[in-house]
Amino acid sequence: MQLSGKISVVTGAGQGIGRAIAIALAEAGADVVAVDLNAETARQTARAVEERQRRSLAVAADVGDLAEIDRMISESVAAFGRIDILVNNAGTTRRADIMEVTEQDWDRIHRVNAKGVFFCLQRVAREMIPLRTGRIVNIASIAGKGYSGTSNAAYAASKGAVISLTKTAAQQLAPYDINVNAICPGITRSALYLENLTTRARQEGLTVEEMERRRAEVVPLKRFNDPEDIAPLAVFLASDGARNITGQAYNVDGGLIMD
Repeated sequence: MQLSGKISVVTGAGQGIGRAIAIALAEAGADVVAVDLNAETARQTARAVEERQRRSLAVAADVGDLAEIDRMISESVAAFGRIDILVNNAGTTRRADIMEVTEQDWDRIHRVNAKGVFFCLQRVAREMIPLRTGRIVNIASIAGKGYSGTSNAAYAASKGAVISLTKTAAQQLAPYDINVNAICPGITRSALYLENLTTRARQEGLTVEEMERRRAEVVPLKRFNDPEDIAPLAVFLASDGARNITGQAYNVDGGLIMD
């Protein structure tokens, strides 16, 4: 088990990509703090971790609130003594044309997707720096690289911020042997995906099934991601196998964009 004995924190762990990553980390040997805004889904993921014979802690927290972030990390350290791995996954969006994005949309999306990612990273780095080791994996999106099918412009901007933050943080935390990388999923089946797909289907007068088939046709591999397609890369980036990889943003998208 390549992550045996490691302590990991996964935000947005209650469902979708975050849950898949939390379970994959546990299967690789890590103990997992499952963080989610929804306390019950956080507990469900924590139970799934324990079913894999790893220790877990469920924490309900809003990653857009610095006091909540501090509490979340303090509880994690109190329970496990340190943090070796952070997966910054929590995120939000909605389907909207550029002329439909409101100030409220912008503030809500950036509060979680950009502010939350930065301050979770910063708070965890305070724990990692004295240990002079750590792995941080930020979940960005191909939307942050200009993918035309993004849910909205505010979301794309927030994920572009995550990619830029990843590079700068990698440079500034490298002296402490802390690796920082990003994963950029393409279209991934999740609660957010279904919400956006349903909205787009309604706008275009199609059924959800028709909309999904149409969108899959533009993917070179002709299939969307499942959350489990993202998780193995997160495990690898958290492992010693990636010890000399930092500041990178890897696409997992079936070939939608190539850079």
